Amino acid sequence: MSLFNPKLGIDLGTTYTLVFVPGKGVVLNEPSVVAVSEQDNKILAIGNEAKDMIGRTPDNIIAYRPMKDGVIADYRVTEAMIRYYMKKALGKWNFFKPEVMISVPAGITSTERRAVIEATMKAGAKSVYIVKEPILAAIGAGIPIHEARGHMIVDCGGGTIDVAVISLGGIVASTSVKCAGNKIDRAIADYIKKNFNLAIGDKMAEDIKIKIGSAIAIDEEMIMIIKGRDFLTGLPRQTEIKTNEIVKAIGRELREMIRAIKTVLQETPPELSADIIDRGIITTGGTAQLKNFPELIFRRTGVKATLADDAMFCVAKGTGIALKHLDTYKKSILSKR
Repeated sequence: MSLFNPKLGIDLGTTYTLVFVPGKGVVLNEPSVVAVSEQDNKILAIGNEAKDMIGRTPDNIIAYRPMKDGVIADYRVTEAMIRYYMKKALGKWNFFKPEVMISVPAGITSTERRAVIEATMKAGAKSVYIVKEPILAAIGAGIPIHEARGHMIVDCGGGTIDVAVISLGGIVASTSVKCAGNKIDRAIADYIKKNFNLAIGDKMAEDIKIKIGSAIAIDEEMIMIIKGRDFLTGLPRQTEIKTNEIVKAIGRELREMIRAIKTVLQETPPELSADIIDRGIITTGGTAQLKNFPELIFRRTGVKATLADDAMFCVAKGTGIALKHLDTYKKSILSKR
């Protein structure tokens, strides 16, 4: 990467935004959260600083996520967020506009796509390439997407689960379902509220999912102490919860995620189905790291699944690889400005 022609890859997610600089790797991995003051609508903090404010802010500061289900919900705030992340990744002495490659969900509409391009151009990009997330996830997971063979990729993020079958550098069948990490966290919080009379925050719910969550019931259960506010007395209280209770709590969300995978398998042409049985399903994204998730996929579909290396960074790594070899991946780029 020359100083005069900087390039950036951005994995613009609902929960986290990752920035990849060719030659350096993932230089930034921060929450897609912006804190805004209510009175004058001013942006106060972005990323990690803003996430620490969630659930802890006075009434006049709102911390919110400008991306909803992988799509821009608040244009102005998203633009500010992208600008901040681009500046942070390039360093303050960089005066050249970068070429940016940015990921979008597979089910994106052309209007939503235009919003991403506009926001990125306004945030200071020289040119913008838009590529669908499953394709970038596949590239980042090291799948040779150009061969005439079917590869199935399941990318589970915070806002959406994207399922796609890729062959010859394009998406043959895909679906994007708005049920992923965030919904799982919410289900855990609801379950604890119903069964333990305990109110817990989003962060606690996420911790529970990461530490003791599992996609299938297990014999050797893990136990975790949870802390929150008692609904009846209003006082702080702690209790313990076990893995299989979490499995029960998130059952509905997992079923919806599996249904997305089944839908795509059912739409896949038979020739490619044969390839997928041989190759298996590759899972990427932060939520794919839920314990035993590949095993659940195997039990429900009969197709073996594996978790990609560095699952959380696959899309970001994919942007880096695609930026380096733009000619090779020309076919996969949706739009360029």
